[in-house]
Amino acid sequence: MEQKNEIAVFGGGCFWCTEALFEKPKGVLSVTSGYAGGDKGNPTYEEVCSGTTGHAEVIKIEYNSDEISYDTLLSVFFSTHDPTTMNQQEGDVGTQYRSIILYTTDKQKKEAEEFIQKLEQEKTFNNPIVTELKALENFTKAETQHQQFYEKNSSQPYCQIVINPKLTKLKEKYSHLLKNK
Repeated sequence: MEQKNEIAVFGGGCFWCTEALFEKPKGVLSVTSGYAGGDKGNPTYEEVCSGTTGHAEVIKIEYNSDEISYDTLLSVFFSTHDPTTMNQQEGDVGTQYRSIILYTTDKQKKEAEEFIQKLEQEKTFNNPIVTELKALENFTKAETQHQQFYEKNSSQPYCQIVINPKLTKLKEKYSHLLKNK
């Protein structure tokens, strides 16, 4: 039977954090850090950090939809960052750190809209969700030093202070989904 691979693109703050989280679930085949959501072609990290490109730091997730659903990916996404803060995740501030879903199909758009509506109806968060939802027009892979950042730098203070608590939360809430428990 042929494997059904799909692509999901999310931005939930620093891509080092989101990449580290989304590498863990079963069914995720690869996670690539990059830039999307803006207008400038092939931006660099420095250009994106300047806030002038319109791009966000995002991750492109290739996943086997027979093993993990888009809905499950959305659940992990919304429970591992704050979708109610505009252009900010914890200490990271700027448009490049905004909460964003870049859908690749009309089905993904519909699922994301329904997922957000459900969270709002259930009052999951104290404040309104500000996650931007738009079609993926382009994706630029981030520079090599940003790929598998946590895996290569887990002892750095940023990883210890910011990423480790998110990984702990992921393991507590989604241990049944993870590759290595």
